[in-house]
Amino acid sequence: MYTPFEEPMPRQVQPGEYPVLDEALALVNRDVAATLPEQGPLRLMALPHWEEGEPENVYVTLPNGEWWGNPLWQGYPGSRREAPLAALAAVAEAAQDTVAECLWQAWPVCTVHDLGMHLGENDGRPVWRCVGARQDPEHVRAAVGELDTVHRGR
Repeated sequence: MYTPFEEPMPRQVQPGEYPVLDEALALVNRDVAATLPEQGPLRLMALPHWEEGEPENVYVTLPNGEWWGNPLWQGYPGSRREAPLAALAAVAEAAQDTVAECLWQAWPVCTVHDLGMHLGENDGRPVWRCVGARQDPEHVRAAVGELDTVHRGR
């Protein structure tokens, strides 16, 4: 807990504290490495909740600790621990928000159409989808964590 006049200090989440989020972030970081190799891996950071006794808030951040957006599941309730695909979707969405807002660029970008992609779902799995261009239909480019299989540098 902190008072309204204190600035809470974020802390880096240590490996193993949130294992499902760690696994999800590892997959998202594969996509970051394939598409933004100069960026470095994203991290999980935590801030104490403003109310005493409430679980901390966890965020996906750039390597320097900057982030944008809402926390991942306000304190990571136990009901989410058995939902790795939901965790993957939440981490991918938070990573996309952080990269787009902090670096001021679309991410990830479809290498076929040069358009920013959106998080979607295909067969129950989080995927990166592209809306296509003019006559090209919307398409799934890759599952989250698998952009390295389709990314071709410019």
